[in-house]
Amino acid sequence: MKLKFTSLILVFIAAVTMAFVPPVTKSALKVITYKADPAKSSLTWMGRKLTGSHNGTITLQSGNLDFDGKKLTGGKFVIDMTSIKDADGSDRLENHLKADDFFGVDKFATAAFVIRKVTDAGTNTVNVTGDLTIKGITNPVAFPAKITWNADGSVTAVADKIIVDRTKYGIKYRSKGIFPDVGDKMIYDDFQLSVKLTAGKS
Repeated sequence: MKLKFTSLILVFIAAVTMAFVPPVTKSALKVITYKADPAKSSLTWMGRKLTGSHNGTITLQSGNLDFDGKKLTGGKFVIDMTSIKDADGSDRLENHLKADDFFGVDKFATAAFVIRKVTDAGTNTVNVTGDLTIKGITNPVAFPAKITWNADGSVTAVADKIIVDRTKYGIKYRSKGIFPDVGDKMIYDDFQLSVKLTAGKS
């Protein structure tokens, strides 16, 4: 009888203990933040029109990637939209891209991307879903990225092809979908970003 009573006490203590143990949440993970190095990171863009295409660069202002071990769990980066450059060095095009017809950098000097979800795609590749904000408008964007751990302990994330529909961010200039009569002066709605983000422990 005494043994049975002792067993009941132990079961009761175990139940009470478990009731006060908090569940494992994302905040309980051992997340380490890696700070992006703008000098070792790069962003390139490409836009197409009916008669050709243009490409160039944009400067990373700041960013970070969050890892639990070697598993990417989150992150954010900020782009300096005032830094838009045309690869052909056209001042006219650069000024137009900075104007209200396109990115309106006087009012919206930065754009941002925040990672919301990461799923494993095998072979050091992940599928990233997040919120891209341009001109104060936020929309979801998804793309694959390759994660590489470097010999110096830093990490590099590369996304070769991020497709963005500019009209979702209020950039309607010469969009055939919005202005059907634009003819051969049309500019395609989609533009492409390629990102290389190198980061080290902060």
